[in-house]
Amino acid sequence: MPLNTAVIPTEEPAASSQPSTSTVGVAPAVAPAAEGSPLDGLKISSQSWRRGGLGSKALVTFTLRNANDYAVKNIEIACSFTRRDGSHLTDRKRLISDTVEMKSRKTFAKMHVGFVNVNADKAKCALVSANRASSG
Repeated sequence: MPLNTAVIPTEEPAASSQPSTSTVGVAPAVAPAAEGSPLDGLKISSQSWRRGGLGSKALVTFTLRNANDYAVKNIEIACSFTRRDGSHLTDRKRLISDTVEMKSRKTFAKMHVGFVNVNADKAKCALVSANRASSG
């Protein structure tokens, strides 16, 4: 509640010291969440794709590297597909429920990420979210 009362008087010229107090209170709450994010130590080290299922399915092969001090699970990736000239066609997301152990890497081969346009020539996948796996 003191934070709410500190935010309201910021419109008054005499309360110029209060916004710095409220921003100091907000900054520590944001910093630990960013430091503890599983995405900080997780990256896609290699990726490729090919077509399957009569050319309509996108099958992506990629390797995830986990440099975190804990295992990571429920990893969501987003893949963007483009034409040969670079113009955007479609996006597909996929949730991977497997666990990547701490300080390790794991390859996912020919993972179906969705159906794609027949004109798709290139794919670029990126990490969207991940959760810390429970330790026991």
